[in-house]
Amino acid sequence: MPKLRRSENDERATDFVEALDRGLRLLQCFGTTAGPMTLSDLARAADLPRATARRMLFTLQRGGYVSGDGKLFSLTPHVLTLAASYLRSNQLVTVLQPVLDRVAIAANEISSLAVRDGDDVVFVARGSPARMFSGGLEIGYRLPAFCTSVGRAMLGQLEDADLAARLKTMTREALTPQTETNPKALLARIVADRAQGYSLVDREAEPHFRSISVPVRRYDNVIVAAINMGAHVDRVPAQELIERFLPLLRDAAESVHLQLL
Repeated sequence: MPKLRRSENDERATDFVEALDRGLRLLQCFGTTAGPMTLSDLARAADLPRATARRMLFTLQRGGYVSGDGKLFSLTPHVLTLAASYLRSNQLVTVLQPVLDRVAIAANEISSLAVRDGDDVVFVARGSPARMFSGGLEIGYRLPAFCTSVGRAMLGQLEDADLAARLKTMTREALTPQTETNPKALLARIVADRAQGYSLVDREAEPHFRSISVPVRRYDNVIVAAINMGAHVDRVPAQELIERFLPLLRDAAESVHLQLL
């Protein structure tokens, strides 16, 4: 009798390592509060049995990722090696870092690079005048995609029907009084942003901050990231974002178009 081939789903189910998944989930739970956490708190946050969480924590402690006295546990700086590996190996960061620096110096403002992670955006690089990182969005900072200029610039990659379905299913909590949460209104805005080639969001993600973003496309025109610049609403009017910042961002995105694979 011929041997039946396993389906791709069967292979994925067989290859799935539940213990590794639980350990990674446990690591993420440290970000839910400031300061050390108890075993019980971590087990509850990760939805794990207390005994399982305890084994995971001691394994992570042996690897140098967690420190603890048996009662209270904290992450160690060794965890940052995971983020550093991502940043060193990511072509987007490597190619765009000098571009961000150039744009930031030209505008005398901070510039940022973001990628989409599910329904969120994550900032993975930034440039600053004279390398003074005194303000702006930190690397690793996460925001909802629907209410940010970088998020809307990247969501424009989706076809209208897919975009409408995505907007309906994602969590759309208002972060400020100006945050647009209606999926039909969001669809119209993102479609309009796609047509004009940039997105400008005014006080929707943060109460006193407006930003402008353009999509970053790789060699085949697929959007893989977005770059932005922003400022406090009392300091830079929206029209200045368009007149002064937008040309710099567009030139920056175009300069790396053929370098990204």
